[in-house]
Amino acid sequence: MPAPRTVLLTGAAGGVGTQMRSLLPGYGYELRLFDVAPLEDEPAAITADLADRAALRRAVDGVDAIIHLAGISLESTFEKILKANIEGTYHLYEAAREAGVRRVVFASSNHAVGYHPFPPGDYPLPADRLLPVDVPHRPDTYYGLSKSFGEDLAQMYWDKHGIETVSVRIGSCFPEPTSVRMLSIWMSPADGARLFHAALTAEDVGHTVIYGSSANTRVWWDLSSARALGYEPQDDSERFAADLLAERGELDPTNPDEMYLGGQFVTKPPIWPH
Repeated sequence: MPAPRTVLLTGAAGGVGTQMRSLLPGYGYELRLFDVAPLEDEPAAITADLADRAALRRAVDGVDAIIHLAGISLESTFEKILKANIEGTYHLYEAAREAGVRRVVFASSNHAVGYHPFPPGDYPLPADRLLPVDVPHRPDTYYGLSKSFGEDLAQMYWDKHGIETVSVRIGSCFPEPTSVRMLSIWMSPADGARLFHAALTAEDVGHTVIYGSSANTRVWWDLSSARALGYEPQDDSERFAADLLAERGELDPTNPDEMYLGGQFVTKPPIWPH
């Protein structure tokens, strides 16, 4: 697939969006920015909610592809998750369909499969112990449920409308890992940009689900579907491991907060509306 020139970046004011705003132009992309929060340093950015169908139509008009990061990125009430993450993603795909946009990169999450236990064993784990992408959805929160929905919505829009999507089950994209769990799921911002570039340019992706992390020594999941798109991660969280382990110790496989892929999300109580 020829490299898209103009890419709509939703959620441009968020943590991952802010990192990609500075990194993706280095791959030759012209970014069109969209977020419900104003971007004061980006006067051309579109400030609107995903429920604003007219604003979405303006946002997708003439773009070659979309990176969809917008929505609530943590657990919230079901009503808020429904509006922002479920209905919002539907509105985004409808706008893409109406505008004839043929490629979406959807920010899914490890929390779509958060109730899968992390694979035990000594690191690095052998390939046959890594969590594959075709495991059943096991969402750990309303947030994770919304990401499961987004993956299924992407599949439907590929089957029914021919819109290709790469659904990226992002681990934790930060400058450096901040917990022992994150050593296994960390994705450096630079690797994040490499991954999004691969997802935007790979040929014939249909609907492809991949995990998003760096090439960590302690990785829990199978990155082969991401590598098949041309992703070549360069970073490894292991350089941070000694300090984090000295401070916090190894993960406890009997502690529900530490034994599942979703970490503390699996024990979060539901957030009820007030």
